[in-house]
Amino acid sequence: MRVLITNDDGIEGEGLIALAKVLSENHDVVIAAPKREQSGKCHALTARREIEVTEPKFPIEVIRAYAIDGTPTDAVKIYMEAIASEKPDIVFSGVNNGANLATDVTYSGTVGAALEGFLHNIPAVAVSRDKASVISYEEIAKKTVDFIEEVYNNKKLFFLNINFPKKFNDNPKFKYCRLGVRDYINAFQRKEKDGKVFYVIGGEPLDIDKSEDTDIFAVNEGNISVTPLLSNVTDYEFMEKF
Repeated sequence: MRVLITNDDGIEGEGLIALAKVLSENHDVVIAAPKREQSGKCHALTARREIEVTEPKFPIEVIRAYAIDGTPTDAVKIYMEAIASEKPDIVFSGVNNGANLATDVTYSGTVGAALEGFLHNIPAVAVSRDKASVISYEEIAKKTVDFIEEVYNNKKLFFLNINFPKKFNDNPKFKYCRLGVRDYINAFQRKEKDGKVFYVIGGEPLDIDKSEDTDIFAVNEGNISVTPLLSNVTDYEFMEKF
């Protein structure tokens, strides 16, 4: 496969490098990722300024890498539409340092980058792990690639959001599940400095819907959540009422 790897943690991200090492063993890999961390950028594009593209030396010498001074979506879109002579067969985004569960997917730059690949009619997968995870990036990369190679062989277009838990149970499995619902407690911290007021985003997650069929439940049980996503957010049920 021709594989494009991106992320929102930046081109030097440990999770991205781990994915690149595993994928490059059997596939043709190219990197197009943000020059610096771009967490929480969702599907944002950079407008009204030039976007610098450089080719830094990548730790794996056989892999060509592009550092994009923009968002994760910029990285994928620029590579697809301005750099690549051939589109990739699949897009991997991650491995993100931090879970992208439930409502988090609407904010996630990791998921946003994968979405851009999907919008180009290319199979795409976003991969994340809990910030407190004891599972190594190397193990996550290996398990993810083995799983996705099987999914890819079905020859269907897909957009998957995968999350690894803090630690595995005794027999961890990939579990297909829906998105849960999550909010945050004390999401903003107020600060004052030099007579100015600032707010810092943060907070603790409050899981509102963590039913047995959700991604939150799957990772809480020590499994790996797999949620198939779509780009079409039309509310068809609402339309049927009119």
